[in-house]
Amino acid sequence: MWKKYGGKLAILLVVLLASGWFGGNVAVPKAAAAGAVELYTPYIELSAAPGESVTYPIDVINHGDSTAKVALGFNANGNFWKYELTAGGRQVQQLAVKGGESQSVNLQLEVPLEVNKGGYTFAVTAPGQDTLNLKVNVSEQGTFKSEFAVDQANMQGHSDTTFTYSAVLRNRTAQKQSYALASQAPEGWDVSIKADGNSVTSVEIDAGGEKNISIEAKPPEQVKAGTYKIPVTASSGSTDTQTELEAVVTGTYSLTLSTSDDLLSTDIKAGGERRINLVITNTGSAPLENVALSNQGVPTGWEVSFDPSTVRSIEPGAKATAQAIIKSSSNSLPGDYVVSLSASSQGKSATADLRVTVKTSVFWGWIGVLIILAVIAGIYYLFRKFGRR
Repeated sequence: MWKKYGGKLAILLVVLLASGWFGGNVAVPKAAAAGAVELYTPYIELSAAPGESVTYPIDVINHGDSTAKVALGFNANGNFWKYELTAGGRQVQQLAVKGGESQSVNLQLEVPLEVNKGGYTFAVTAPGQDTLNLKVNVSEQGTFKSEFAVDQANMQGHSDTTFTYSAVLRNRTAQKQSYALASQAPEGWDVSIKADGNSVTSVEIDAGGEKNISIEAKPPEQVKAGTYKIPVTASSGSTDTQTELEAVVTGTYSLTLSTSDDLLSTDIKAGGERRINLVITNTGSAPLENVALSNQGVPTGWEVSFDPSTVRSIEPGAKATAQAIIKSSSNSLPGDYVVSLSASSQGKSATADLRVTVKTSVFWGWIGVLIILAVIAGIYYLFRKFGRR
């Protein structure tokens, strides 16, 4: 009978012993090492754009009673992404974690610029103890290109304006790039490209980096009113980009000041007054507003006023008239004096220097003649009286 049922009874006995059937005092011993260390993060799956960094805070937890040495590894699953495992600001390969305690590490992943949209899986491993699977969802298609972004590409000003544009050149490639900078400005325009406050013709930018660029464009003196396009390019051996700037020139401001007969000389008596007819001509391509008349220099004791003192508006090519009222000092000696007059508007000005000759009065001229005649008569009298002796 044992031969018939002995094998089955032996198997039954083993099962009963393993299940603790007899008083629960007999059990299979637990492995102390297996499952004692756990890798934990609250963020299993994150989203990011190309070129961004993703950071996972990870706790290394020791559920055992004694200190455990935990070797840490990283499995990229065939994805060539840059990564760092750090603790306390330094890269870490192994930790010692006391029983019942935990240590913190950080995993930082760099999403490549040249990457396809989709999900990518990675794993942080503690070989023989635990594996923490992670996923990064790349939210958009990556690019291998450069970008030229301008804060304000369109600007308006008059012909004396220096148009200044602020731009950012971004290297959206996986390698460091050296960019040659150039502009194709209209003829006569002076364009300067600056980086870090200095005029440059090229800049170097690290992969994923950017550089602030300033572009200054100054139109020629005789520029006509209109809209001007200024293309600016940044090119390297493997990539290039371009932006187009726009400068709207509202007009040229220019004026001249002269007299109605174009003569810049006159005469005046000492203490007298002279009215000079002035002509202001708008030689620019934009209207002149509030043209102010003033004197830039007069002899001591002289006075100059204008009627009117301000001309409200002069259209391009048009003329306006005014009078300069000059009063000389009564103490002025005969001779030539200079009176400097000015007209100004929109930062532009024109001057006219008048040569004013002070003449003596006719009355005093006759007095001089009478004195001369009296002197001659006196000499004649003395000659007649004493000449005979």
